[in-house]
Amino acid sequence: MNGWRDGRAGPGDWDIARLALYTLTGLILLFLLLPMFVIVPISFSSAKFLTFPPPGWSLQWYEKYFTSPAWLAATWLSVRVAALTMVLATGLGTLAALGLARGRFRGRGLLYGLVLSPMIIPVIITAIAIYFLFARWELTGTLAGLALAHTVLAIPVVVVIVSATLQGVDPNLEHAAMNLGANRLRTFWRVTLPIIRPGVISAAIFAFIVSFDEVIIAMFLSSPTTATLPKQMWDGIRQEIDPTIAAVSTLVIVGSVALLLLAEVLRGQAQRLVGGPGSRGGQEPRAKEDSP
Repeated sequence: MNGWRDGRAGPGDWDIARLALYTLTGLILLFLLLPMFVIVPISFSSAKFLTFPPPGWSLQWYEKYFTSPAWLAATWLSVRVAALTMVLATGLGTLAALGLARGRFRGRGLLYGLVLSPMIIPVIITAIAIYFLFARWELTGTLAGLALAHTVLAIPVVVVIVSATLQGVDPNLEHAAMNLGANRLRTFWRVTLPIIRPGVISAAIFAFIVSFDEVIIAMFLSSPTTATLPKQMWDGIRQEIDPTIAAVSTLVIVGSVALLLLAEVLRGQAQRLVGGPGSRGGQEPRAKEDSP
């Protein structure tokens, strides 16, 4: 620690600090992943009730899930709601991000905060407000009602991801297209969208995950015939506790991790497209060759 005495850190001090940081990060990750190390083995348990460690190994709870009409109906409903939410949130969120990133008007920061407010306000408050509104519109217990409600929560996620991607796109590319006669719609479709496409797809994946995993709004808007998978899992915990819930949870974890890995790959592609060396648009300017 001699390097700290004169106000400077030596190489050994930085190694100790880096080791401490890695250790702390590893402990935090272990704490976050610890439930997975419990729930996944339980899903393969041969016991008739939730117990850890499992007394034996069996696939009976996965078989029960894939042969249960209630579980499968809830799963397919969640997939349909999440797919519709993904389309709505990606379209609206991308347009909002484009307007906020390229617009120059008063109150832009306030509008940006308003768009992100569903991420700040507790979900229970949003769910109560949506319930009273949708009950008046007779949208409770419907596919459209669930998708619209989930879209409210997914749009801020799309706006954040697409806005971050747009920050790396050189506006001069869009200005050049418009100077050549393209209108704003054609410029977006032929110039901007191809560059930010990986970011938009990544945002769509996150919108799907937000909808598929949402349970609080589903508890308010679902009906006995329109229960999403998270709502069905909640009811299963309250009514009948068996390892089928662990099997469903394991499948949801695997699916979410796969989608997150895909989103990370797309995010890396978006960074390479918009953040290449030499310019904001990913195009490295050529150096003029000296004439002989």
